[in-house]
Amino acid sequence: MLLYYQKIGKTHCEQYICDMNKGNQYYIELEDKYGAHNYHPLPVVLERGEGVFVWDVEGKKYYDFLSAYSAMNQGHCHPRIINVLKSQAEKLTLTSRAFYNSVLGEFEQYITDYFGYDKVLPMNSGVEAVETALKLCRKWAYEVKGVEENKAKIIVVSENFHGRTMGVVSFSTDPDSYSGFGPFLPGFEVVPYNDIEAMTKALSQPNVAGVMVEPIQGEAGVIVPQDGYLKSIREHCTKNNILFIADEVQTGIARTGRMLACDHEEVRPDIVVLGKALSGGVLPVSAVLADDEIMLCIKPGEHGSTYGGNPLSSAVAMEALKVIKEEGLVDHAEAMGKIFRQRMSAIKSDLITDVRGKGLLNAIDIQPFGDGKTAYDVCLLLRDNGLLAKQTHVHTIRFAPPLVITEEQINLCADIIESTITGLV
Repeated sequence: MLLYYQKIGKTHCEQYICDMNKGNQYYIELEDKYGAHNYHPLPVVLERGEGVFVWDVEGKKYYDFLSAYSAMNQGHCHPRIINVLKSQAEKLTLTSRAFYNSVLGEFEQYITDYFGYDKVLPMNSGVEAVETALKLCRKWAYEVKGVEENKAKIIVVSENFHGRTMGVVSFSTDPDSYSGFGPFLPGFEVVPYNDIEAMTKALSQPNVAGVMVEPIQGEAGVIVPQDGYLKSIREHCTKNNILFIADEVQTGIARTGRMLACDHEEVRPDIVVLGKALSGGVLPVSAVLADDEIMLCIKPGEHGSTYGGNPLSSAVAMEALKVIKEEGLVDHAEAMGKIFRQRMSAIKSDLITDVRGKGLLNAIDIQPFGDGKTAYDVCLLLRDNGLLAKQTHVHTIRFAPPLVITEEQINLCADIIESTITGLV
């Protein structure tokens, strides 16, 4: 430090020391002052991640039980994915789709073989992929099914979350998502989630082009539908020549103990939407999968993205998918999820009113306690005890650690959760 001090001078060294001493609150205030106030983060500032762990700027270590909303299925900074990122970044990052590139075709072949579809349309964010699926569905309705122009209807479900674009919030049932943003895009009908009778009735109407559902509703609180719900949708879609669109952005890529959550019921959607863990949490990349009859309805100039299908994201996504398969993360997520739910169900506390989930996408419901305290207050205590999770919809805590978590770590984290909750009463 003395040599450094002599080299750069007193003023700069004092600034260096000051920078080293900046804590969580400094960065929180910085974001609050200069950033839009469209999020309410847990008050912790993360600086580094590795595997199932993250560290804040003050050096405290935490178990990550959110995984960036299931984007980090392969764990933080997986060395294989990072190495591919570095290698490709040194060669070529972006060409736009004005030209071919040497990585996209290989990625397209790999991912379509991986999931068993004819074609893929790569995009960037999850909601971009959702919008792409909706456009594909409408285009197919007019060109293939023969629905009269501008009459196509798409069925969605209550408490859905597919992103926050204008198109998507047009059929949201969450006031926080849609209030103050109208007028909205027409052509959608909302039916209750997990209601087979209501869905069957909706799918029997004329001009229905498709139905879009999350196989498990993540943002709504990890709501798992009854057995047979997805299979019933599939059967009625087939019967009525309607496209089944599965939004697997959060549930896909091994998160629920299957490669796709729809695989729990052996259901094959007509369109699959992927994102988040498709890059292992390294950069934004998403994809829409469908067969030729659907995908080839989109012609040049009708849809696209400057960054969609760029060589950097293509290389990273291929490696991220290889990690899932070669490290056996599908079966591992299934096994670890069973242990976790068993541990949560065994906690002796009246505060927990429900435990649910599949694989490593799980949630518990917490009833209000103390002076009107909620799940958010439990998350603050979990943070203090070295585990980061986030509440959703006031009384629910979602638990979604990276899929590389070990059995020993699952049990240690269950101990943290148990001691935190039982210590409240």
